[in-house]
Amino acid sequence: MRSLGFLHLAVVFSGILAGEATPLPAAEPLDFNRDIRSLLFNSCVRCHGPDEEERQADLRLDLRAGAVSKRGDHAAIVPGKPEESELIRRITSTDPEEMMPPPGMGKPLDPREVELLRRWVAEGAPYAVHWSYQAPRQQAPPDVPDQLAFSQTPIDRFVATRMKEHGLTPSEEADRSTLIRRVSLDLTGLPPTEEEVAAFLADSSEGAYERLVDRLLRKPAFGEHWAHMWLDLARYADSAGYADDPIRTIWAYRDYVIRSFNANQPFDQFTIEQLAGDLLPTPTEDQLIATAFHRNTLTNNEGGTNDEEFRNVAVVDRVNTTFAVWMATTMTCAQCHTHKYDPITQKEFFQVFAILNNTADADRRDESPLIEIYSDEQKANRTAWETELAQLNQTLKTPTPELQASLDQFDKEFPRELPWQSLKPIQAQSRNGAEITIQEDQGLLVKNPPKTDTTTVLLPAPAGPLAALRLEVLPDPSLPGSGVGHAGG
Repeated sequence: MRSLGFLHLAVVFSGILAGEATPLPAAEPLDFNRDIRSLLFNSCVRCHGPDEEERQADLRLDLRAGAVSKRGDHAAIVPGKPEESELIRRITSTDPEEMMPPPGMGKPLDPREVELLRRWVAEGAPYAVHWSYQAPRQQAPPDVPDQLAFSQTPIDRFVATRMKEHGLTPSEEADRSTLIRRVSLDLTGLPPTEEEVAAFLADSSEGAYERLVDRLLRKPAFGEHWAHMWLDLARYADSAGYADDPIRTIWAYRDYVIRSFNANQPFDQFTIEQLAGDLLPTPTEDQLIATAFHRNTLTNNEGGTNDEEFRNVAVVDRVNTTFAVWMATTMTCAQCHTHKYDPITQKEFFQVFAILNNTADADRRDESPLIEIYSDEQKANRTAWETELAQLNQTLKTPTPELQASLDQFDKEFPRELPWQSLKPIQAQSRNGAEITIQEDQGLLVKNPPKTDTTTVLLPAPAGPLAALRLEVLPDPSLPGSGVGHAGG
């Protein structure tokens, strides 16, 4: 059965949020990511960070090496010595020429924030990469007293330990009616039926809750509910966007995501199929459909738009969306400049752009390139029809006296060489004054033509049906360049 620890965790957090915020104990060492990072990045790194264009005084405070490096007879930060650190002197100065942040460049630090930075420097000014860039480490769940063991999941044991440190207690355990409602809404987005509630309340045997969860996971509504979250991330829509917002046919991708959730598809496979399903050795239809993740971009097909411009707009969108979904980080900033606070350079943005810059789509109303998708019933019909058609073609290719006689009769009634008949014009007249001469070879020679004209030609009607009329344009030595017209061609 799939793990449902997050359901218990949601109940625990309700108790945490209800409690009052507890000040950080003075004896506890500061944590850079928790206590210091936001101060530095909100107040200092804009002018003293990774962006070469905006960096002031060639000082970087986003990296420890830059912060502690000697700058003549001083350093921005002297680890363990706040009284010798230029950073502390500047943030406590009242001189407008020296104080940091400078007047008009941001909100001044309040006394609590100044004290945090002073204490951090005194503790050695330890830096740390953002937690999202730290490799996860396996942690053994802590032991908790019996009275805090409100759940058996390892996550809850971590939460219970921290709650005890802050003097918090969890909410009361939900009754069974509330529990089935919560888990039904969590897994399917739908409340339980009266029959489901009655059955769960009547089942007091061991494993009743687990069996309830299994039943909910088997419902089609499970995939429909949770696919909604992914489709939002993938910017799925049934229309193309922009002003006219025409309907697009991309529902097969939506159904692929729903099927993947209901089948509990491994996430690594789910990832591969959407990012590069078409590059697999022998991709299945579903794996080709999965790559429509990249086709959920806006499409501007108004008159006057430029195909290559909007193809590039789509590639940029794919870079930003791919990293937002799989890396939980924003690449958009690095499109124009090195990222202000994430370790992403503008060069790296366009390196990723180059990976995705091999697409053929653009701002076309037909949304090409496309693939054809058939339902199971349509596939069965197509197979039957292709089999029948192959049999009929084989029959037609097999010579028999009856078939040959039929072909001979067809050729007799419908000869393959059409009997064209030349007609001699009786009269030709120009509406706008061109000179038209009927030649001995039955051709018409036009001289002094106006820019626009209408010519009426009277021809004798041959006996029998008239199936087609063919006009031939012939060169003449009297025309410019001995050509077929008056344009000199």
